[in-house]
Amino acid sequence: MARTRLFIYSAAHFAVDFSCALLLLGRIRPGPGDALLCLLLYNFCAFALQMPVGLLADRLDKNHAVAAVGCGACALAWLIPGLGGAVCAGVGNALFHVGGGLDTLNRSASRCGALGIFVSPGALGIFLGGLLAGGGAAMSALAAGGVLLAGGLIFRLCRASGNAPVSPAPSGRSAAPAALACLALVVVLRSYLGLAAQFPWKAGYAVPLVAALVLGKALGGLLADRFGLRRTAAVSLGTAALLFLLADVPAAGIAGVFLFNMTMPLTLWGAAGLLPGAKGFAFGLLTFGLFLGFLPVFLGISLPLVGKYLYALGALVSLPPLLFGLGRVKP
Repeated sequence: MARTRLFIYSAAHFAVDFSCALLLLGRIRPGPGDALLCLLLYNFCAFALQMPVGLLADRLDKNHAVAAVGCGACALAWLIPGLGGAVCAGVGNALFHVGGGLDTLNRSASRCGALGIFVSPGALGIFLGGLLAGGGAAMSALAAGGVLLAGGLIFRLCRASGNAPVSPAPSGRSAAPAALACLALVVVLRSYLGLAAQFPWKAGYAVPLVAALVLGKALGGLLADRFGLRRTAAVSLGTAALLFLLADVPAAGIAGVFLFNMTMPLTLWGAAGLLPGAKGFAFGLLTFGLFLGFLPVFLGISLPLVGKYLYALGALVSLPPLLFGLGRVKP
């Protein structure tokens, strides 16, 4: 049952992100002046809104229902034109990620492998949604129907088994605010670098890059369970920094992306451990970091350092705060 539930949540994550990307890039066609506003509103609702949604989910303690309602909202967004559809999809995305992430975390006790598996299909959904954005009515119906089916499966499965009991989460030591800030900083850096990445060979290696994103997030949690969070973080980010210096070679750059993204489930698990009584808010705090990382790219703000040196520096700068943040969580 546990594996079935994780499979359904992971498939639903793919369906939600696929539907949102397809809707935003294909179906919604605002006027020229509204295109950027549409993108901004969606990202704000999908990521920044997870903080208040997380606070609400902590109080409700009905995480599977929150996730199912999020799927429904993503399906409903297909019936709403323009900016309203973007907002509805973003709200649905936020509800699903908070509800699904919390339910997965609560059922996995002190291990973060399941969390990595849950988050990993999202990158594939976004990629395919963008790739198939011109697919027409049939593709739109498939996306809307798929996310609606996912919500129904989540509600049916979890209603039968009940809401997950809050697991004995790891407890935070002192200096939790500083540790949370460090983890949030890592997320901001990862978000910015992921969006700003402009490898010269990127267009010809899109599929391997997406595979590196997906596998990195999935394996990061599994390897952390096997070797420890801080050791996994140190090896992955340290090696990623070295590989990014060789990123003119596609294989090295792709391997660097793979290792850099292994930190995603580690930061989520660590934040939940630092706030065991408010895991939803912890999730939302980190996804707000994703939104902050998106803003400089959206606004066209560039840094003096570019290319492979920026990515290598980003990996190195991420390492100390990540180690500090994870070090404040007692296994």
